[in-house]
Amino acid sequence: MVDGLIGVKVGMTQMFADDGTVVPVTVIKAGPCIVVQKKIKEKDGYDAVQLGLVEFVRPGRVSRPRTGHFKKAGVPPCRVLREFCAAGDELNVGDQVLVGQVFQPEDAVVVAGTSKGKGFAGFVKRHHFRGGGASHGSMFHRAPGSIGASAFPSRVLPGMRAAGHMGDERVTVRNLTVVRVEEKENLLLVKGAVPGRNGGYVMVRKA
Repeated sequence: MVDGLIGVKVGMTQMFADDGTVVPVTVIKAGPCIVVQKKIKEKDGYDAVQLGLVEFVRPGRVSRPRTGHFKKAGVPPCRVLREFCAAGDELNVGDQVLVGQVFQPEDAVVVAGTSKGKGFAGFVKRHHFRGGGASHGSMFHRAPGSIGASAFPSRVLPGMRAAGHMGDERVTVRNLTVVRVEEKENLLLVKGAVPGRNGGYVMVRKA
């Protein structure tokens, strides 16, 4: 069976455990997904399946190469395609994968998504620089400090932490716990926070 699903982050809420403690959870609409392509070790060098998230997509928004890809598989167009490891011959092209078939409560999962974009940010916010003293006359509050010597190397070395675009990058959160699986609604409730905005796409895999 496949080891993960494509999902959409719905938002955060809270649940009460049996002992009365409050557990923060993130609601993810995981699937349903459809198998668009199957890769086997003899032909491709590894075993995997390409899943597409089942949702409405206007035909005009699908490129011609992707249209041919979906037509060859005999499945409706999907906006998001992701590849997951799959062992055995259980799944074939056109099969539907549901959240209850992959995840169970108490499973440990890895969630990857695109973080929220923060725009242009300075050193302190972006890289957590401490900054200088805040007293009167300091004149060094939120500046970066030295970024390189003038004699050698006489340039700013690559990788120097600097102000710039913050966020909008791939973030992976590991070892989250599945609290509840709602099979009828295709919902996955995961303990803790998940990267990205509400409505953003995420990949949920077994840890």
